[in-house]
Parts: sequence; C-alpha cells; structure tokens
Amino acid sequence: MTNKPIPLSVPNLSLDILENVKETIETGWVSTGGRFITEFEEKVAKYVGVERAVACQSGTAGLHLAMRVLGIEPGDEVIVPTLTFIAAVNPVRYMGAEPIFMDCDETLNMDMDKLEEFLENECDYIDGKVINKKTKKQIKAIVVVHVFGNPANMEKLMEIKEKYNLKVIEDSTEALGSYYLEGKYAGKHCGTIGDIGVYSFNANKIITTGGGGMVVSNNQELLDKVAFLGVQAKTDSLYFVHDEIGYNYRMTNIQAAFGRDQIDRLEGFIETKIRNYNLYKEAIENIEGLTLLPFRDDTRANHWFYSIVVDKGNYGIDRDELLRKLNESNIQTRPLWRLIHKQKPYLDNQVYDIERAEYYEKNLINIPCSSNLNEYEVEVVVEKLKKYK
Repeated sequence: MTNKPIPLSVPNLSLDILENVKETIETGWVSTGGRFITEFEEKVAKYVGVERAVACQSGTAGLHLAMRVLGIEPGDEVIVPTLTFIAAVNPVRYMGAEPIFMDCDETLNMDMDKLEEFLENECDYIDGKVINKKTKKQIKAIVVVHVFGNPANMEKLMEIKEKYNLKVIEDSTEALGSYYLEGKYAGKHCGTIGDIGVYSFNANKIITTGGGGMVVSNNQELLDKVAFLGVQAKTDSLYFVHDEIGYNYRMTNIQAAFGRDQIDRLEGFIETKIRNYNLYKEAIENIEGLTLLPFRDDTRANHWFYSIVVDKGNYGIDRDELLRKLNESNIQTRPLWRLIHKQKPYLDNQVYDIERAEYYEKNLINIPCSSNLNEYEVEVVVEKLKKYK
C-alpha cells in the first residue's frame, strides 16, 4: 500500500480544454462575454431537458438571483434544511428574509413528512398565504437541497407546494446528472421540477469551471429576469441606464471554456462514480459497524459524494477517531457539515423537530469519491477502514 495522498473530491480535467482557453486569450474574450458562455448554457439546457439555462458566477450567486426573481423580500420567511452547506441558506439573509430549519430523512434530504406537519400545525393558510403562527410572518418559499446528488422526494414536495401556494427553489448544486426513473417525474432532472433550479461548478463538483453556476427554469420570464439582474440590470447597455439594483454575477468566458468541455464528459464521470461506489459497497458491507449510505433506487443519482455512518458500538472507535486516523494516513475524509441552525448567525432562528440530522452530524464521514479515483485507491481506503476497526 502507498502513502500517496488520496484526495476527497478533485477536478477531473483534460488538457483538451487548453484549445478553448487558448482561444479566449487570443480573441481577448476572457471576461463576461464570448461564445463559450452561450455554448455552455445551451449544452447544459439540452442535457437537463430545459429550453434555456443562464450561467452565473457561482451556485451561491444563482441561489441569490433565484430568491430575488421569486419575490423573497425583507421580513419574509423561507423553509430550508439544516443539513446542508451554508451557501444554501445564506442567500435567504441576503434578501433580508429569515430561514426556518427543517430536519432530514434517511436520504439526508429534507424530511417532507415533517415539512407537511409543520405547515399543518404551526402555520395558518389565509388568502393564499402561509402565515407562521409563532412569528406572524409570511412563509414564501422552500429551498430543497439534493444532498450529495441523492434526489429529494420532489413528488411530495410539489404536492405541498401546490397545496400551500409556495415557491420551490431546487438547490441542485451537488446533483447535476441526477434524475428520476419512476413516478410522476420519471425522466426529469433534479433542478428542473421546482420553480427554479441552480447548479454549481465549483472545483469539487462533478464537473467544474473553477467556480461558476447555472440557473434553469421552465418559466422563461424568471430566466429573463435572472439574466438581466446578473449583468448589473442594464436597461440600456449603450447609455448605461440601470432601473434596478443588479449584480456582477455573469460567468466568465474563460470559465465557460472549461465547462463546455466538461459537460461532454459528465456521463463518463458518473459511470466511474457509480462503479467506485459499488466497489466500496461490496467491501464495506463486510465491515461491521460501518454503513455506506444508499442512493435512492428509483433514481439515477450522480453519486457525487459517498457517505459512511460509523456505529462506535460495533466498529470500536467513533467517527471522529476514524476521521483523524484516515486523514493521518493521507486519505482525505471529512465530517458532515455543522448543522446550520447551530451556526452563530442562525442561533436565534426557528427550528422544527431536528432529530435525525443531529445523528448524522455526529456519525457520518465522506470518503474519497473523485471521478478519477481508481480501483487500487478504493482498495487502499477499504484496507484502512478494515485496519482501524
């Protein structure tokens, strides 16, 4: 076995990209204009099955724009998961609104049964508006995150959306390439079902542009507004007329030069991720005290991140000790995020029956899952998991 570091999740880049990058340099189109942006938008839209996609600076920027165009205002409330990366929640505050934190289910995604209970028991529905009994404020939207690329229960969520007249923002920043195989949304990609969806191309994502994001929707008016606000809300670009507050959120052409190549390789990346996941699964099933969390079998998940739950009673050491030992062995692993309702900026926000998320926060680790991870490296990780039992 080798001491060569095995990273958690790194980009899988090809030198073929250099031709695209060379063109951006030779033409001078390195900033927020150029053909690669348009071509990347078109490729992503075609891949996920929507008419149009709008590129932006990051997944976070995309979420901020989504909330802006959906009419989230100061004093509003938005229901969010506590088990997610903080970037899914911060844009609520950018809008001057407040998050309400919801628990997860066994897929790590928002618990739709608890969401329904909360809306039924803790809210009033008056004249098409959901009013929080505790705060007397209007709840306008739900942010659903497809955690680690595992699709959330969108059928149940969309029923709740219709019943309560709420907006749904799909944070699909980890779920590009994940889609449903069964039910009402069979064939539909994560991000294309709610009012608006957002993807991320950060360096650790399944495809990357270094940074960057993409907003999709079946509502063309919303996308027009996203595109308009993302370039400083220019009403007249020749004479620099701006009738609204906008943002410098456009993706650069040099980022899109990476993306246009990466999107063509996405299915190959997913194939590798599924293969490596299955190698891990077969091996970890035989290690008492460790459970590799499954992806939903009624979906084709992109298998972006692999999660192991550590049962100290049967494994012999706890999650934190295993985490330390693996990282000391040059195997990069990480714990689950600190739950957002426990983070300093959100300590005073409303939470609803957080239970399962607390368990996963204490007992879950993510193990190496890059799309260029090879079979030998999987074996190295597995051997260490066996050794430390």
